[in-house]
Amino acid sequence: MVATSELIMCEVKNGVLVITINRPDKLNALNKQTIEELHETLVEAENQKDIHAVILTGAGQKAFVAGADIAEFSNYSVEQGKQLSAIGHFKIFNFIENFSKPIIAAVNGFALGGGLELAMACHIRVVSDNAKMGLPEVSLGLIPGYGGTQRLAQLVGKGKAFEMVVTADMINAQDAFKWGLANHITTQEELLGKSMEIASKIASKSPTAIKTAIKVINAGYNNQLNGFEVEIEEFGKSFGTGDFREGVDAFLEKRKPAFKGD
Repeated sequence: MVATSELIMCEVKNGVLVITINRPDKLNALNKQTIEELHETLVEAENQKDIHAVILTGAGQKAFVAGADIAEFSNYSVEQGKQLSAIGHFKIFNFIENFSKPIIAAVNGFALGGGLELAMACHIRVVSDNAKMGLPEVSLGLIPGYGGTQRLAQLVGKGKAFEMVVTADMINAQDAFKWGLANHITTQEELLGKSMEIASKIASKSPTAIKTAIKVINAGYNNQLNGFEVEIEEFGKSFGTGDFREGVDAFLEKRKPAFKGD
């Protein structure tokens, strides 16, 4: 069972872990404690075989995550600022991107700064029709520090990323979908339902193959790796898994597979 807390609420439904960042009075802004507890929650989830997918959302109707908690770092030195970014990358943003189970961001309302960076680190983004998404850091004399400059360009292209970062403009749900920043748009009422629909499809598939697929797709965006070579290697390894044997046997026997993630 994944632990729940005042800041990070958790619920498991049919193999899907729903994580809700619970600071609605602060528009779910990321402070040190929230980052630490979210990291601990994800570590627990990674080690539980009965969890096959994760939905990450924010409490309330106004915001997914409206950014980092500015008051917390307003007097930081250069070295403290560097550490803030590095720790965030390690504990949350890179950790989510390379998580072994797909993470769906259910974006309700504002996803700004660190909030948009959090959504972009997730594998799939479902946004409500009232969503507002942007990276406003240059308005504070900063740049995005949690992977925003890199992941935004990967998702929407270099030109649009430049525009969003240097103007600090927000975009709405329709533009997010048009530019590839969102996979789906729903009403607020349907947001978690649509996210759960996608997560349930994931939960019915091979956990071993999905873990490998995440690794291989990410390899294609790693300048130090050749994604095609990683794919060839991992494709071959798949033939030695229990899930491959079960999937093929189920197909030949015309039945549903019962994957065990081995």
